Order: sequence, then structure tokens, then C-alpha cells
Amino acid sequence: QVQLVESGGGLVQAGGSLRLSCAASGSIFSINAMGWYRQAPGKQRELVADITSGGNTNYVDSVKGRFTISRDNAKNTMYLQMNSLKPEDTAVYYCHAYYRNTPGNVRYLEVWGQGTLVTVSS
Repeated sequence: QVQLVESGGGLVQAGGSLRLSCAASGSIFSINAMGWYRQAPGKQRELVADITSGGNTNYVDSVKGRFTISRDNAKNTMYLQMNSLKPEDTAVYYCHAYYRNTPGNVRYLEVWGQGTLVTVSS
């Protein structure tokens, strides 16, 4: 079994910063793309940012210039540095990963974290 565990969420005032972490553990041979998603109350889950194993990144327009995604492949950990937070960033943030569990398995599997709540007050 593979698990993703998020941490770092909390309550912050508008303009403040938070850093989310996502640690992968379990039967992992390799991790391909990883991403942060969020779901606000009454809204669909959306991709916030993702990062390939080689470090290529992609961001939703609403967070460009404010959020930075990164990963430490040696630690199987991904981060999301969130600066200049706005009330509209309030959501449950989930991490996601595509991974292979054995060298012989060419098919990528998916796993989600349990989510961490980020609340930005105005």
C-alpha cells in the first residue's frame, strides 16, 4: 500500500503564507508526476499545480506568481509554498501522485492524500 500524508494547513490572514508538505510512503518503486489539488465548499476539485519527476511545473492561472510547487525525490516528498494568500484560496488541499510499485510494473497507479484544510481570513 502507498500513502500520501499532507501537513501544513491551517488558518492564516490574507496576505500571509503557508507551506504544505506531502510525504509518500509504502511500496514505491518510482513516482512520476505529483500534484496539488484543492476543493472549496460547493465547488469541484481543481488542479492547483503539478510537477514532473524532472521538475517541470504547471500552475493554474489564479495562483501563478504566488504559489511555488517543488519536490524532493530522495525523500518522496512534495511541497507547496503559498504566499500572498487570499480568502478565495480557502479550500481543502489534496496531494496526488502517479507511481509504480515494482520495476516490472509498467502501469502507473494513482494515490490521493486525505487532504489538509487551508483557511484564509480577510
